[in-house]
Amino acid sequence: MTARPSRAFAVPRDLLDKYNIAGPRYTSYPTAPEWQEGWGDAEGIAILDENNAARADVPLSLYVHIPFCHKLCFFCGCNMLVTQKQDLVSNYLDALDLEIARVARRVDVERRPVVQIHWGGGTPTFLSPAQIERVFTALTGRFKLLPDAEVSLELHPAVTSDEQLVTLRRLGFNRVSMGIQDFDPAVQQAVNRPQPYELTRDLIARCRELGFQSVNTDLMYGLPLQTEAKFADTLDKVLGIRPDRIALFNYAHVPWLKKHMEAIKESDLPQPEEKLRIFERAIATLLDAGYRYIGMDHFALPEDELARAQAGRSLRRNFMGYTTCADSDLYAFGASSIADLDRAYLQNERNVTAYIAAMGTRELATIRGMRLSDDDRLRRDVINDLFCNLYVDKAAIAARHGVDFDRYFAKELASLAPLAADGLVVLAPDHLQVTPPGQILLRNVAMAFDAYLDKRPPGERKFSKTI
Repeated sequence: MTARPSRAFAVPRDLLDKYNIAGPRYTSYPTAPEWQEGWGDAEGIAILDENNAARADVPLSLYVHIPFCHKLCFFCGCNMLVTQKQDLVSNYLDALDLEIARVARRVDVERRPVVQIHWGGGTPTFLSPAQIERVFTALTGRFKLLPDAEVSLELHPAVTSDEQLVTLRRLGFNRVSMGIQDFDPAVQQAVNRPQPYELTRDLIARCRELGFQSVNTDLMYGLPLQTEAKFADTLDKVLGIRPDRIALFNYAHVPWLKKHMEAIKESDLPQPEEKLRIFERAIATLLDAGYRYIGMDHFALPEDELARAQAGRSLRRNFMGYTTCADSDLYAFGASSIADLDRAYLQNERNVTAYIAAMGTRELATIRGMRLSDDDRLRRDVINDLFCNLYVDKAAIAARHGVDFDRYFAKELASLAPLAADGLVVLAPDHLQVTPPGQILLRNVAMAFDAYLDKRPPGERKFSKTI
């Protein structure tokens, strides 16, 4: 009898308990708490100009943040705003248009084509079809979009109309991602997000009928009133839909950062043992259904390009998530959006009204960021290789950065020895490789290369648990 794929990823419970500690998700490195506040036009303009001079032939990825939502989902950790004020939305789109135009003027768009566009939120389908077209035209009228570019957005099935889907497809969007979190009605009520299974199923069918190349869904474990049995039912329904990609996110209950999470009763959250069972059941179910485990928390069908890229060790990751696109600099537009550049990060005003005001009185809306040192860039490459390809080629890193890998990272390699002894990582003479059990604890592996982590007292490490 053929062994089930999930067996290779089984982690003994004592190891899960041992390594379930607070740690960064490494959406960026250095992580956002290390960035400098108080930045403005001087820093933003200088970094954009430097990037375009140094990376004149490197393509671009573009991110647009649409922060608006019709109602508040209590689990949400994103920068969003519940509003029905159309004048505020109109003013925001005016500001967005200004920002796109001002940044585009600083770019040689003929030499730097766009390989990827992603809209996040909030809820991008909060916008009407006409507003969607307006924002898309603002981008494509000023930047050169390649014919085979990946163009995607996040949508909420409960507020997405057929007219919006038809408009998105006509404009050239070829991927959509939608949150499910959990199909159980009691869980949905507890997080204020009613979303019937049938609605989601039919919307995904319609996306496929319209010709979207990829339809992706998000699930979340650790939500209030979840149990292993109830989440198993959600997984069965999701597998019936068979999305191309599935993200399995850990709900981080951080009411000290997101005040609206206080609406979730802590007594309703699954106990740690139950949460672990939900997590383990989800991974086993998805793997045994034929999905490939991608990076830290994503799953893709074997024929999906993410799975092929990871197998070929060519997967990449930026603030928009995992991607197969070639090396590019990520420019970002809208409130709270983050530009992810070769040598710097830039973040805009988080507050919507402050962002609108900034675009009315300043050139850009930059409020903070970070210039990356050579050491930052080196460690970022190592961490990204771990998160994307589960493999670090020592010689390739050494050649790219001009270092002796073993000597430079002697302390880090020594700190990984216990993880190697626990079967989470292989420390070979010429490479590092994350094992299947280690993939579940990928954040712990990456933490060994974080030069900033030990500089923060434990009380200041406001990160979610790694599982």
